Amino acid sequence: MTVHIEKTVPMRVIAHIYTDFPEKFGVPRQSGVVKTLRGTIVFEPEFRNADALRGIEGFSHLWLLWQFSENPQKPWSPTVRPPKLGGNRRMGVFATRSPFRPNPLGLSCVQLEKIDWNTPNGPILVVAGADMTDGTPIFDIKPYVPYTDAHPEARGGFAVPPDEVGLQVDFPPAMLEKLPEEKRETLCAVLAQDPRPGYRQDDGGRVYGFPFAGFEIRFTVQNGKLSVCAVEKTDPGGS
Repeated sequence: MTVHIEKTVPMRVIAHIYTDFPEKFGVPRQSGVVKTLRGTIVFEPEFRNADALRGIEGFSHLWLLWQFSENPQKPWSPTVRPPKLGGNRRMGVFATRSPFRPNPLGLSCVQLEKIDWNTPNGPILVVAGADMTDGTPIFDIKPYVPYTDAHPEARGGFAVPPDEVGLQVDFPPAMLEKLPEEKRETLCAVLAQDPRPGYRQDDGGRVYGFPFAGFEIRFTVQNGKLSVCAVEKTDPGGS
């Protein structure tokens, strides 16, 4: 049997998601790890049609197919260094969720929190558990169907459950209070997942930082404890 396969397939961006992460450092490595991390999905003008969303309110979760838009384009490699293995062991690219792939596509399961049907930008979706940077392009949205998509008996390979790798977070109250109240729990959960690169070692108190919701967050990690050392506002219009 002869199968003809197109070498290129046209893809259209249907929407963008807007989150509190302008850069990829600090973004949770998987969707659903920080369940309170919210994102707003705004459709491109061509797709701002309420009929395209008819029935979506009956689903609690959605699949998002999106682009790893923050990664530089480079030739693909058959092996990558997964952060969960410390960045020291190579695994097959198709046995990982590495962003460095032949096609820079991501797949995330998010919770649908609400639908705003009437906005200046047409219907928008508010989702939780997102693992994407601000402005990430979305190619498709599909409903999550529990009886086909959930497999409790599935094996997780080398992927370690997030609750087994958490850090203790020391966030001085005076610094925490600089943040809007609705952002505090989410940021603490993000920090507990250890935003540092997967290959990090005991780095002797090196200061790391990333932007979040209009603030620059700086922290150190020593002996399994993350300590926030600075919270500075970076965006006067941030919320």
